[in-house]
Amino acid sequence: MTGFLVIPSIDIKDGKTVRVVQGIPELNCPEYNNDPVETALLWRAENAKCIHVVDFDAALNHSHKNFEIINEICESVIIPVQLGGGIRSFDDAKEAMELGVFRLIVGSLAFEKPEEFKKIVETFSPGKIVAAIDIINEEVVTHGRLHKTGMHYLDYAKKLKNLGAGRFLVTDVKRNGMLSGPNLELSKKVADITGGKVTLSGGVGNVTDLWNIRNSAKDGIDSVVIGRAFYENRFSCMKIWRVAESGLFN
Repeated sequence: MTGFLVIPSIDIKDGKTVRVVQGIPELNCPEYNNDPVETALLWRAENAKCIHVVDFDAALNHSHKNFEIINEICESVIIPVQLGGGIRSFDDAKEAMELGVFRLIVGSLAFEKPEEFKKIVETFSPGKIVAAIDIINEEVVTHGRLHKTGMHYLDYAKKLKNLGAGRFLVTDVKRNGMLSGPNLELSKKVADITGGKVTLSGGVGNVTDLWNIRNSAKDGIDSVVIGRAFYENRFSCMKIWRVAESGLFN
């Protein structure tokens, strides 16, 4: 069995941790700790090996209002933090990396400014940049998952590979935050057509979903981002990812 990583997600809007359903952030969810830094420390205490952060203010309004919080998360947890949201230029990427993040997730920019994306990958290395592919009905969507591009996700995956991408974050937007089960086929096909590593996002609702994804590690899916299912205690034990990462199950 190849390595597999379970990554808890922290979605931030207006300085608070929010729940995201089908790409739309929802404020004031009682199950969530409003403080993103405290949330990060909680996942660190649970022995998370990496944290996934999405800055919705940056993604939707190109705002940097959460940068201080993101920097504090990076300094507090002493584990890798990957950040997505609002990267619209090379300068944005540089500024975001200076916050202390380990990996940067790039979405809309890669679609609209491929040469700029290529420059980012070449500057920071393919291992530091994650190409996000957000999908609705096999079509790539951008700009906070609001804009339909008309491009099939596999055609886009090949384009990203040709631009230097080696890691992909694949999200079935319709399943995002719905706890209805992951769309494994999307991620498997991206891994197959690119030969790269894929992080699956969207739909995980229980431990069976987690095992199913983990058993696809041989197909190039080496990690999964989980948000709502963790916050709402959908697993019988919050240490479940330790088992998933331990190699105890085949």
